[in-house]
Amino acid sequence: MTPDEIRLNPRVVASASAASLKAELSRLGFPGDVRDLAPARLAKIAVAIENLAPAEAFEVRARWAAGGGEVLIAGDPFSTAAVPAVVTGTREQFEKTTTGIEAILSRALQLFHAVPAPVGGLEFGRRTHLMGIVNVTPDSFSDGGKFAEADAAIAQGERLAAAGASILDVGGESTRPGAEPVSAAEEMRRVLPVLTALAKRLKVPVSIDTTKADVARAALDAGAVWVNDISGLRLDPAMAALVAERGVPAVVMHMKGTPRTMQQGPQYRDPVAEICAWLRESLAAAARAGIAEERLIVDPGIGFGKTMEQNLEILARLREFRTLGRPVLVGVSRKSFIGKLTGLEAPARALPSAGAAAWCIAQGADILRVHDVEETETVRRVVDAIARG
Repeated sequence: MTPDEIRLNPRVVASASAASLKAELSRLGFPGDVRDLAPARLAKIAVAIENLAPAEAFEVRARWAAGGGEVLIAGDPFSTAAVPAVVTGTREQFEKTTTGIEAILSRALQLFHAVPAPVGGLEFGRRTHLMGIVNVTPDSFSDGGKFAEADAAIAQGERLAAAGASILDVGGESTRPGAEPVSAAEEMRRVLPVLTALAKRLKVPVSIDTTKADVARAALDAGAVWVNDISGLRLDPAMAALVAERGVPAVVMHMKGTPRTMQQGPQYRDPVAEICAWLRESLAAAARAGIAEERLIVDPGIGFGKTMEQNLEILARLREFRTLGRPVLVGVSRKSFIGKLTGLEAPARALPSAGAAAWCIAQGADILRVHDVEETETVRRVVDAIARG
């Protein structure tokens, strides 16, 4: 049986994490006694494989067992229905595999630990990059419109760059829960003077935070060199074509619904698995539109159609997003889940936001989108030194 003949959706689900492995076994339908015993006796890394025919699952188990690993299979071996399996072993076992199903599992693990290639001049692996947020909006959740005027926003961008931001993200439309949309003309009126000035005065690249192709086009003409689209290039049909035409990097973020509706009882069976699947589909659509894969960055969209508990689970399992094979951007800065945990209003959340940023760095995030660059930069230096050497 060749790898192409096996219907797989492999993904790393646990790395020395009993909680993650038990949660995955529960999601896949394993009985309680298996869920309770498995983390204690199984190895340090697990890869979930879904949609296997029973015969395929048992062949996988036989092959992997020969190398000293173990495979758990859920479902009836005599059924014709697809079954899930969880393949476990040491990192060394995964890394030394070379043929058949083992090669696919090894590839999943490689993505889990891989260092992405540079994107838009940013190199990854040795340090985490900070994307400084410049909100040119009168109704921003995080700063209450403090930088709604162009001069104030330009000065803020300069401060963030001086404090250590590797890139600045300029947005002219609030995306807080329940926010009303603004017209493209109004959005351009807000952001273009700021983008033009920052692009001329600073060496750091500037990104446009928008879901509208017309706004992105004008911003790129004004000096922006990245596009950050919270809709994952899905809201405006012309956005993907524009990004492909201009050949610029693009951040593809997950959002459930729209800013107006996203917090109206969002539900997931498994938030990480579903968001990864959504992002894979977005990456595939971007490729079909002609966007080179090496220009894409993924963002799980913390706070965009997620409850506090779902946000926390996503962050706990953040390293799983590395299996998408693209740099991972995360935005936890001043988010509402931090307010719920601490009781602090948005402007006072710099310290707990830096704590959340430290976790993201340790879990392999490549870019952090932050308001408080100076505070986060001091944390970044320490955690990067520990986690990345």
